[in-house]
Amino acid sequence: MNTQGIDQLLGQLRAASMNAGGGAGEAAALPEGQDFASALKSSLDNVNNAQQQASDLAKAFEMGDSNANIQDVMLSLQKANVSFQTMVQVRNKLVSAYQEIMNMQV
Repeated sequence: MNTQGIDQLLGQLRAASMNAGGGAGEAAALPEGQDFASALKSSLDNVNNAQQQASDLAKAFEMGDSNANIQDVMLSLQKANVSFQTMVQVRNKLVSAYQEIMNMQV
């Protein structure tokens, strides 16, 4: 079983946890030269790639490919699910923030 993917996912989760748990009122810093829209698009692309990879691996396993084992298939499906659920929560927060801004009195 390949644990490199698991280590990478754990590192990403730890980094996201550090950003979320940062100081009160502190905004997460984006890499220099990157705006919010491009960061969001990049995240969406990563989620899409994870889902495509999981789908391809599952299809290869169904077809009887000897390089695809059930552990890797299930792990990639769970990674894709977690990344999708995270993106849904980000979307919910963005919609909530938009609604809050629209309800502000000028």
